[in-house]
This record gives sequence, C-alpha cells and structure tokens, in this order.
Amino acid sequence: MNVIIIEDEHLTAERIAMLLKQIDPEITVISTIDTVKKAVEWFSSNAQPDLVFMDIQLADGLSFDIFDIVNIEAPVVFITAYQEYAIKAFKVHSVDYLLKPVSDEDLRAALSKYKRYFQQELALPVIGGELLRSIREMIRKPYKSRFMIRVGEHIKSVDVENILYFFSLQKGTFLHSADQHNYVIDYTMGTLEDMLDPAFFHRINRQYLVSHGSITDLITLSSSKLKVKLLHCDDDIYISRNRLSAFKEWLDN
Repeated sequence: MNVIIIEDEHLTAERIAMLLKQIDPEITVISTIDTVKKAVEWFSSNAQPDLVFMDIQLADGLSFDIFDIVNIEAPVVFITAYQEYAIKAFKVHSVDYLLKPVSDEDLRAALSKYKRYFQQELALPVIGGELLRSIREMIRKPYKSRFMIRVGEHIKSVDVENILYFFSLQKGTFLHSADQHNYVIDYTMGTLEDMLDPAFFHRINRQYLVSHGSITDLITLSSSKLKVKLLHCDDDIYISRNRLSAFKEWLDN
C-alpha cells in the first residue's frame, strides 16, 4: 500500500512513518510533504496514492485548500490538534482523524477502518464542496498546543503551557521549558509567531519570543529602552523603541 504524509511537523511525520512500517511492513511512504503548495505540485504530477495522512494546519495554510486546486481521489485520514467537538462535522466524511500526538493504537484503528472500506468495496467519503466551506467557517486558524521534540532516540511532547520562551542561537531555534530544559525545534522565530497564541506569547526582539510567565523583572533604562529579565536566563535582553509600544500593550492585555 502506497501512502503519502502531508504534515509540517517533521518529527510527527517521522513518527507516523515509523509506526506505519511497524504496523504493516507492506506499507510504503512514497512521499512526505510539508506545505499546501508542495502538496498541490505532488498531486498534479503523480498517480493517486492508496491513502493520505493529512495535517489540517500546514505552515502555508489549511490543507483543505489543496482540495480546491487539485482532485484528490485517495481516501484521507486527517491529523489534527483540534479537540473532538471541533471536527465532528467532518469525521464521517473522511476515513478517520488522528489527534496529536498520534498514538500507535489510534493509527492501527484508522488503518483498520480504511481496510474495512477497501475489503467491503464501500464508497469512500468524498471531501469537497459545502463540507469544506462549513469546516472553514467552523474552524478558525488554530494556535499550536504542543510541540513534538526529539530527545535522543525518543520523542517527547511538550504542551505550550509548559513553555516559558523560545530563543534563537546561531542558526538554531530552541524551546525553553518550565522544567529548565532547552530543546531544539524545527521552526524559525517568524513561523513560531504565527503558530502561537499572541495572547500568551510575544516576540520581544529578534532573538526571544516569551510568555507572560517567563518574565521576572522589567528595568527601565530610558524612555525608549527596556531591559527584560527571564526565568533561568542570564542573558541581557533588551526591547528597543520600535517594539516597546507593542510589548506594553501585550503586557496590559
């Protein structure tokens, strides 16, 4: 069985591919795609796979946008961070959906459901038209709720509630957790700004994206410059004049 995975979190995509191979060695992941644009290009130039695993929120938009541009005849299993109530409206219109972090048990169940369709020659759900329009109205752009982190040979899930701040160092981006660990992540600071709820996280300068709970002290250096002290951080962190107004507004809210 040929499968493609459309998922912009590389660790999640790797985990799904690994689990699929463990569950059924005859499954071949023929492509892993991380954007709407690349998915459109792939479906425009390749034969349909047997099954598609598709994240709802990709870096460049909702995966539903793919259906507007190309014809996807293959059955789809959605991958999502949404809670169940938000996706009941389209559960029956796809083979299944998987909530992140994807578990072995849920993945096995989704494959089993797909095989029941295939073996019984039942009509596979069609995704398009009014269904997608109603889903778009119901679901606003979701903010990231957790990050999948590679720790050696293991995969760790870190909820955003347990993240104090993000920072860039040299060419890498890091997550600093409440239990005082730094983890490398696969996102730029600019991408993180779009993914995180601005009510809780704010980009204070080019290097730091912080939560309210990470700030321990604010020191006024002048009318146009502020020094910020963060938990577990000895760096001298400054907010310049052009970011100061937005930062104060974020603090007030």
